[in-house]
Amino acid sequence: MKNHLITGANRGIGLELCRQLKAQGHHVIAVCRQPSDELMQLGVEVIDQVDVTSAEDLNRLHEQLEDRQLDVLINNAGVLARNVLGDIDYQTVRQQYEVNAIAPLRVTETLLPHLAKGAKVLIVTSRMGSVADNDSGGHYGYRMSKAAANMAGASLATDLKPKGIAVGLLHPGYVKTDMTGGQGFVDTTQSAQGLLERIAQLRMDNSGQFWHAEGEQLPW
Repeated sequence: MKNHLITGANRGIGLELCRQLKAQGHHVIAVCRQPSDELMQLGVEVIDQVDVTSAEDLNRLHEQLEDRQLDVLINNAGVLARNVLGDIDYQTVRQQYEVNAIAPLRVTETLLPHLAKGAKVLIVTSRMGSVADNDSGGHYGYRMSKAAANMAGASLATDLKPKGIAVGLLHPGYVKTDMTGGQGFVDTTQSAQGLLERIAQLRMDNSGQFWHAEGEQLPW
């Protein structure tokens, strides 16, 4: 049994990751702002009232964990706002940077004392953060924030290598969730299964790489 901590765990992909990891017999620490009824019914450990953009909240999370060690940290919390050229709401651009790019770095740095040698850190990012793959434009805040998240993950992979901690950057697919308005190619069950397969395959020799949940390595 391994200790997994997942942010953004109250719905969507985060909720399904909690469900599948619990079914596999792991200890799950589900972190969120407000727990959903579905999350509370899973029987996992829930730590709520945590905004991943808040240093105060994350320091409290660190204190609540006491001396416990984490085997896997999954930075899953994210936000999507559709920004159209000519009518861009720059406040939502900033919000996406805070949640999608800065928060995974802040969470990882704050919880670093809980990550033992051999631990794994994951950032659930998006292929929409790929510069090479962008042939449709738009979604400025989301694309920019996910590209920044990818860079943070690549740097973390370098900085955490001496500690024996591997870092993975994972695209979950186009998933049918509240964030996508129910649109998508896969459901949360299939996406979470793929993500967990990629996490199982994460090692020091592929740390810092950018992968699709289905197993395809993605371009930067």
